[in-house]
Amino acid sequence: MNEDTGVDYISPWKIGEAIQGLGGLGVVCESQSNHFKKGNIVTNIGLKWPWELFFLMEESNLTHVDDNVIKKAIHLPLSCIGLVGLTALLGVRVMGQISPNGTENVVVSSAAGATGSLAAQIAKLDGARRVIGLTGSDPKCEILVKELGLHGAINYKTENILARIQELCPEGVDVYFDNVGGTISDLIIRQMNPGGRIVLCGQISTYNQDVPYPPPISEDTQAILVERNIKRDRFLVLNYIEKFPQAIHELTQLVMEDKIKVCLLVFIGVAFIFEAYLSLMFYHQMMFF
Repeated sequence: MNEDTGVDYISPWKIGEAIQGLGGLGVVCESQSNHFKKGNIVTNIGLKWPWELFFLMEESNLTHVDDNVIKKAIHLPLSCIGLVGLTALLGVRVMGQISPNGTENVVVSSAAGATGSLAAQIAKLDGARRVIGLTGSDPKCEILVKELGLHGAINYKTENILARIQELCPEGVDVYFDNVGGTISDLIIRQMNPGGRIVLCGQISTYNQDVPYPPPISEDTQAILVERNIKRDRFLVLNYIEKFPQAIHELTQLVMEDKIKVCLLVFIGVAFIFEAYLSLMFYHQMMFF
């Protein structure tokens, strides 16, 4: 077990204690609150949801879930309309600031992941000229183009990233939604235009390494950022809690109107947590909502 998560807003799991998930969905069994009654379906506002069948929680940490959302798909408060969707929407809007006139190209790394797949679709809806996604398998590339409607996809494991970016974005890259960092990001940054914006959402390539967050970048890459006046600032969705209500409202509209698709793999029951975790490391056939 790691003794440090590398960030100040999540504590490491401790042996002998219930695991704290980042989000959850539950039914109120008993309540002493005036805002919640027995039978209400609720989700959390903060970052703590114990992996337990029954637990106590303060009302200030909970919020009601729209019945119409549950009727459409019960998972939505944990995916598109939860912290994942908020990260995608606010990351694209606050940091990406895509021009709506169809003149800017957007690249998303880990584009078949939970956040990346939503960010790519939102970028397209916001008026990007082209949205290109990077992922690690040909089946996922096919999903990005045929299911999610991206303009192109790159298999970073088998294709020449630099050549493919030049092919798919001959005008250069204006916005990069960065979920991975490392060599992949260095190559994409080389193709970015002056005045570009990098949404520094995640750095998968350096997780579990003893480096600060955000991790340092090479001198050559730093020189490109300075020379081309490219913004590369850390994005943490928790810094924009005041924007959550409006963002949740917009995400709800988008998914209820079928303007975005949610990629999902579902495991039923706490007993299957281990299998669910391992599925993160390998490709499985996903469902779309």
